[in-house]
Amino acid sequence: MDMKFLMKQAQQMQKKMEEMKEQLAQKEIKVASGGGMVELVINGQQEIKEIKIDPDIIDPEDKEMLEDLVLAAVNEGVRQSKEMVNEEMSKLTGGMNLPGMF
Repeated sequence: MDMKFLMKQAQQMQKKMEEMKEQLAQKEIKVASGGGMVELVINGQQEIKEIKIDPDIIDPEDKEMLEDLVLAAVNEGVRQSKEMVNEEMSKLTGGMNLPGMF
């Protein structure tokens, strides 16, 4: 194979990766825990954009429950966000697994 051709392909892939990163920053997932008592919005770059907490669960005597609900929502949001990234990456690479790209 021609080295120039390979370099051109690599540059095209890099450009597509940058475009995909920008698109993923715009895609958001809404996640809830505690039956909707804690909700958050996370984007495709695993940035939490918003957290909402139902005031009825704010109990100074039981802050651990609130912490657990926030933690559960964050972990689920990160999991779903990574899943979304993997799906988009698979579309870009035609199913090839390229470790370390994200």
